[in-house]
Amino acid sequence: MPNGLFWIVKVPDSAVQITEDETTLTIHLVDVPTVDAFSFPPPPQDVPGISPFKLIPAKVSFDVTYTKKSGTMRRIRPASHDPLSPLNWAGQMWNATNSGTFSLSYNDGTFSASGSFDSSSNFGEMGTERNGSFVNHEEEANNDDAEAGAQSLSLPLKTTQMSQLAASGTAKQPAKVVLLKGRVPVKVTH
Repeated sequence: MPNGLFWIVKVPDSAVQITEDETTLTIHLVDVPTVDAFSFPPPPQDVPGISPFKLIPAKVSFDVTYTKKSGTMRRIRPASHDPLSPLNWAGQMWNATNSGTFSLSYNDGTFSASGSFDSSSNFGEMGTERNGSFVNHEEEANNDDAEAGAQSLSLPLKTTQMSQLAASGTAKQPAKVVLLKGRVPVKVTH
């Protein structure tokens, strides 16, 4: 939301519908359990002297529709060979419009919020991706980069990065801090 509020919920496959021509995707969820935490990540709940916050049980409903913009397909290739890197993924992405509605209410009835949104003042994107052991498995007809104005996006490793990867192959690898898209630092150790 524009004011920075968000709720995270797991979306089951049954809530996602894709049209046969794969140009439109809809997500429909009703009364999905979640919590309101007032901070992210949520603090430990009810730990004396550490957290004055409580996780407030709530339920959220939303409907979202994404529609691909034709002629905007980009082919993404892995920009890292490190299996823990957020840049180690491949796929096809399209610019997309999106719109939807949402509602949230506390289980005890003390708060509720609802609204609508769209991509007119933001951005939308949809596509397919693969990562992990599937990152190097090519999709059918993946060698035809000339299709529908496809653009290839991948970032080659810099010489210093390749040297560091080669050097770290024989030495004990130190802990890494990965900055994911949501700007949440994650400490990774081997």
